[in-house]
Amino acid sequence: DAEGRFLSHAVSAEKAGHANDQASGDNQGLYYNVTVFGREFHLRLRPNRRLVAPGAKMEWQGSDGTRLEPLSSSCMFVGDITDVQGASVAISNCDGLAGMIRTEQDEFFIEPVEMGHHVIEQEEGGEGRPHIVYRSAALKKPPASPLAADFHARGADLGGLMDLETLYEGVERSLNQSRRVRRQSPERAYNIEVLLGVDDSVVQFHGPQRVGKYLLTLMNIVNEIYHDHSLGARINVVLVRIVLSSSLIELGNPSQSLENVCRWAFEQQRKNTTDKEYHDHAIFLTRQEFGPTGMQGYAPVTGMCHPVRSCTLNHEDGFSSAFVVAHETGHVLGMEHDGQGNRCGDEVQMGSIMAPLVQAAFHRFHWSRCSQQELGRYLQACLNILDSAFLPQYRTYDPCKQLWCAHPDNPFFCKTKKGPPIDGTTCGEGKHCFKGHCVWLTPDIIKQDGNWGLWSEFGGCSKPCGRGVQFRTRACDNPRPANGGRPCSGSNYQFQMCNTHECEDPYRDYRAEQCSMMDNKFEHHNARHHWLPYEHPDPKQRCSLYCKSKETRVVVNMQELVDPGIRCSYKDPYSVCVYGECEKVGCDNVVGSGLQEDKCGVCGGDGTKCKTIKFNFNVPDKKGVIKVLEVPRGAKHLLVQELNGTSHILAVKNKASGDFFLNSHGDYPETRSIIEKGVEWEYENKNNKDTIQTTGPLKNDVVIMVYIYIKHNINIFTYIIKKSKPPCPYVKKCLHPS
Repeated sequence: DAEGRFLSHAVSAEKAGHANDQASGDNQGLYYNVTVFGREFHLRLRPNRRLVAPGAKMEWQGSDGTRLEPLSSSCMFVGDITDVQGASVAISNCDGLAGMIRTEQDEFFIEPVEMGHHVIEQEEGGEGRPHIVYRSAALKKPPASPLAADFHARGADLGGLMDLETLYEGVERSLNQSRRVRRQSPERAYNIEVLLGVDDSVVQFHGPQRVGKYLLTLMNIVNEIYHDHSLGARINVVLVRIVLSSSLIELGNPSQSLENVCRWAFEQQRKNTTDKEYHDHAIFLTRQEFGPTGMQGYAPVTGMCHPVRSCTLNHEDGFSSAFVVAHETGHVLGMEHDGQGNRCGDEVQMGSIMAPLVQAAFHRFHWSRCSQQELGRYLQACLNILDSAFLPQYRTYDPCKQLWCAHPDNPFFCKTKKGPPIDGTTCGEGKHCFKGHCVWLTPDIIKQDGNWGLWSEFGGCSKPCGRGVQFRTRACDNPRPANGGRPCSGSNYQFQMCNTHECEDPYRDYRAEQCSMMDNKFEHHNARHHWLPYEHPDPKQRCSLYCKSKETRVVVNMQELVDPGIRCSYKDPYSVCVYGECEKVGCDNVVGSGLQEDKCGVCGGDGTKCKTIKFNFNVPDKKGVIKVLEVPRGAKHLLVQELNGTSHILAVKNKASGDFFLNSHGDYPETRSIIEKGVEWEYENKNNKDTIQTTGPLKNDVVIMVYIYIKHNINIFTYIIKKSKPPCPYVKKCLHPS
């Protein structure tokens, strides 16, 4: 019972429920004493009612048709261990105890030695039912082939799915929009609604009678892995459908096998996003060897937001496969391998879930700080997993936050005085209100508010030069909130600027580099492009990665966030993007200082050191391409403007290389903005009047050129420099220097 007193040897659902009823009259909580390597654990369990969506079914698909069975999570439990700090349990008692028991020092799996109804019948009167308990670290895996170390694909690798993407392209936006409003869950809980597919190799190994309960137990463990506090987000793995299908595997060909799985998942998708079986993500399990020796899984990176690529292929090999499923789904959620492209290689040996080789044999799993950061960035760009399969009536509130009362004459008209119900008010089956929160009925409810632990040391810098960011984090574990206690307020991370010195290459543009990395990863309309940086006109969108095709000039949302530390805008040399938000940074490189440059770039200056250069240009009596002036490096607020319409066309070239980057010969003079050497230039051609302007500061000397067809003397130029620089170079006539 709750106090640890012995009641019965019955452990299975149909027997344990009866024993627990006698103890407490409440069959919502279960208590077991389990001896693990000489240590007795008192397990405190509660039903996991959010593992299986209401109405979910298991489908047996065969040549003779489809057979349906209802899915029930009535024997799936999660919980903790009495007097063991930081412990968690994910276990089933359908037929004996099966699942994972986890402490801060170790992980264990438990399974019954013998299974079957005849064993269940003998439980209550016997002397206990034998179980096997083994450490996850004791599992022996075959040595992995080098080819198996990193087999994870972005969209471009799944070439055979391009026809599906084309088919889906016309409706994808409307699907995503309707998806967001379908059943939104409170407090930004992310619910990944899963289609679980298995082939006949899994069914044959576990047996048709037991495979259903095994799959639920496995996914119960996966769900618990995604509830680990090191992840930094509330993610629920919810089964909306299980399909037992024929094989989709092409032996020894992981890419084709994954393509088969993703295509199958797409074909299984329900057409209506409000359908209770509509899934966010497909997980496929097999015992067949689809890749090199030791290959455990295969997944498209950052596929969760995409209707065709939200799918994973996983090798099933017992309960340890839960870590494989969690790892592969992590890739689909935007997580990279620790130590590959990020600075978390030090966490691999400590058992990080996103280690390059999936480890089931470690003493203590956790999500690395990089996984937490990568997930946080991706979740902000992926809104289709904010809904919940458990809210069919759009119940998007905690019933204990506010007391609502119906009008006696109209039960559909409700009022509230914004106060909570009194403690003890029933708020669900086996739950009641306590201090404004709906909590389980337990004998030892004491509210515990969360409090922040100590800050970590600042991590590595995101850039080697040119102003990067570095982070430190803290956890809400001193203590963790419990029994309805308040969570910690404030952010779990802080950042500061680092490596603020200029790069050896003064033209280095990190946003341009991030876009160019998409050249081989992102296809648009079934074609490869060279992607150039693009600054979105909406300031709220500037920390989402938009790139412009060099070939077609089309602007595309790359469905990922700008890397931390990249400037929010080319017009602001200091403020930076952090996890999708633009954070204000002063010109002294201090976050939030508010210190600004004056109009010629002096930090904290008052403009007294600035000189404005203004002049016009007398067009010579000849045609062709004429040099107008050279503008020096460091100039700001350059404006080249025609006051009246002419046949002239203005152009700009790099002085050092002689290359035109705006309006080279043969270009059509259309209004546009471009990024060149980390500086944004805006060009407008309206009613045959040309205007070129940039905020600067220029990183190199440039030359303003003009294509002359008919003589007109109406070009006006202005720019601002520091007084220490020579004003108005290479100009025939200067007006109003100040």
